[in-house]
Amino acid sequence: MVVTIEGTALAQSAAPADPIGAARDLYSSARYDEALAMLNEMHPNDGPNVSIERRSIEQYRSLCLLALGRASEAESAIAAVVTSDPWYQPNESDASPRVRTAFSDVRQKLLPEIANGRYAAAKQAYDRKDYAAATQQFRQVMALLDDPDMRGRLADLKLLAKGFLDLSLVASMPPPEPPRREAPPPPPPAQPEPNRIYMSDDLNVLPPSPIKQNVPRLPGGMTAQARDHGVLEVIIDEAGRVIAVTIRQSLHVQYDAVLMNAAREWRYQPATVNGKPVKYRKLIQVNLSRQEQQQQ
Repeated sequence: MVVTIEGTALAQSAAPADPIGAARDLYSSARYDEALAMLNEMHPNDGPNVSIERRSIEQYRSLCLLALGRASEAESAIAAVVTSDPWYQPNESDASPRVRTAFSDVRQKLLPEIANGRYAAAKQAYDRKDYAAATQQFRQVMALLDDPDMRGRLADLKLLAKGFLDLSLVASMPPPEPPRREAPPPPPPAQPEPNRIYMSDDLNVLPPSPIKQNVPRLPGGMTAQARDHGVLEVIIDEAGRVIAVTIRQSLHVQYDAVLMNAAREWRYQPATVNGKPVKYRKLIQVNLSRQEQQQQ
């Protein structure tokens, strides 16, 4: 039991801290068999970098297999790399021209299938109204379709992807703010009409207020023949003076003349429209029984 534990501990202590880096160093030293054996034993743990680790393992496996002349196995490894990362291509420092050509051949073969699969996934995101994800995925599809190794294939798919990309971009934009509804400007104040004589039923007019409006008493000799009520009409100018007097309902023929003469001496605070003095037609009811006036 003690020997087994010690052996395990020794094996663990001998394991490199960076196995992918160690395999890369073996590959760079042309020790392809040893590098491939190490890579075959690697099983990346689940975590945020698991896909990156798996892709790196397959990249170096494919390079080792090609270097060892195991083309069919290498093609499967390259396919796994291209499927995981369609944009990966080894550079001159990583691989020989023969290896880079092998990668390019596999990419040319797989890119249409990968593009179709990526398009289907993007369309599903669009159909479930995940427009942000759909936008990103349709952009990836467009990048694949524009890749030189695609060689102009899938032109119809490119047209569809471009259309859905535009739709996704529009749908993913935040809705525009509703336009501010400004209150309509207030209507301009009404202006008095020149030479118009206003009355109580006109809008925006403030009637005149009496300053001096004394009704003369009915002489005693006229009482029996006079009516109880009469109506007097006066026109008041912009200065508050009475400029016209008319009897609309007579009280007594002789008294009417007395009342009209008195009315011409009455004075008023003039009527106004938006603060501007105007002429005003005023009706005054006179009740002789109480010797008082009422405005109408």
